[in-house]
Amino acid sequence: MPFHSSAAAVSPVDTQAAKPAMSNASVVWMLSMLLGLQPITTDLYLVSLPAIREGFGASMAQAQLTLTALLLAFGSSQLLLGPLSDRFGRRPVLIWGMLAYVLASIGSAMAPSMDMLIVWRTVQGAAMGAGVVCARAIVRDLYSPIDGARAMSRALSGLGVTACLSVPLGSLLAQAYGWRWAMTALTVFGAATLALLLWRYVESVPAKSLQAMQPRSMARIWWNIVRHPTFVAYSALCVFSYGGLFTFLAGSSFVFIKVLGLSGPQYGLVMFTASFSYFAGTFASRRLLQVIGVRRTVALAGAVSLAAGSAMGLLAWMGVQNVPALIGPMAVFMLGHGVHQTCGQSGAAWPFPQAAGAASALNGFFMMLAAFAMGAWLGANLD
Repeated sequence: MPFHSSAAAVSPVDTQAAKPAMSNASVVWMLSMLLGLQPITTDLYLVSLPAIREGFGASMAQAQLTLTALLLAFGSSQLLLGPLSDRFGRRPVLIWGMLAYVLASIGSAMAPSMDMLIVWRTVQGAAMGAGVVCARAIVRDLYSPIDGARAMSRALSGLGVTACLSVPLGSLLAQAYGWRWAMTALTVFGAATLALLLWRYVESVPAKSLQAMQPRSMARIWWNIVRHPTFVAYSALCVFSYGGLFTFLAGSSFVFIKVLGLSGPQYGLVMFTASFSYFAGTFASRRLLQVIGVRRTVALAGAVSLAAGSAMGLLAWMGVQNVPALIGPMAVFMLGHGVHQTCGQSGAAWPFPQAAGAASALNGFFMMLAAFAMGAWLGANLD
């Protein structure tokens, strides 16, 4: 799977030659907003999860379902939305998806029961899939592999800023006004993203695939994608890295607040540390790609992740139960995660220029399937 660098600037595709080109800055800004949908949607309400559970008198499994149902819908929806974007273009899928996201955010903020909150969070997850799968496909539409990884690292740096701010902001909103205001903040973010797309996004798909939505064609495309070694390698990188992150996210608020006794703002600070490490990892990825290339960058980050995860497990096995024993290894793990997602998400779609949406969708689906499995296990076993 050789990678060849290209210094070509972003320019309008042939089918859109009459329209103004998007600048590199505009593309990275939009990608940051679209990819940022995932961390802000999951992280902003984490500090409120124990309070939501107690307020509705719900079980631990129901509380976890507000997160795992969102992620399962997020992953599953990409299987449809990816091919739809290949067939009809990224723009209509993005616009309708963001409209649905805004409406679902309003519904979540006004939910009268835990059951309705789960329903609206599920719709929100499905709508979120449109933004994220199209963002990954846009990178394939516009960039070569090395340039795509660099553009993705810049966009994921923006995502890192969003992740850094999400938990502290959610903590402040929940403490001052209640958890519903944290959900309302998602409405504002979704509306801002929609406005940016309407203002700046120019259709990037080079040629619409007329066969993308035909069942036989879809099955053939998916089969070709899942057995391609490049896709397998980079998707495995994304899946296992995100699985480690999600294990931490799904249990962190209960462990830090209910077991270790942190306040909401203290928990926000702890999560900021992890998010900042991810932010630093995206910057490190950009530099490492220039100096040692993709393969060595991924190998180095893999060693960092393995060492960090092993350290956390070893400390737990030794009975060391405190904040530094958890957040220290996790911060190191997040450095590697910033590299894995940069390289993995762009690399998985690269071999499929006519099916970038489908490849990005399958990559995202496998990531969320792993997250759902971990969340379901935690919901049943976390006491």
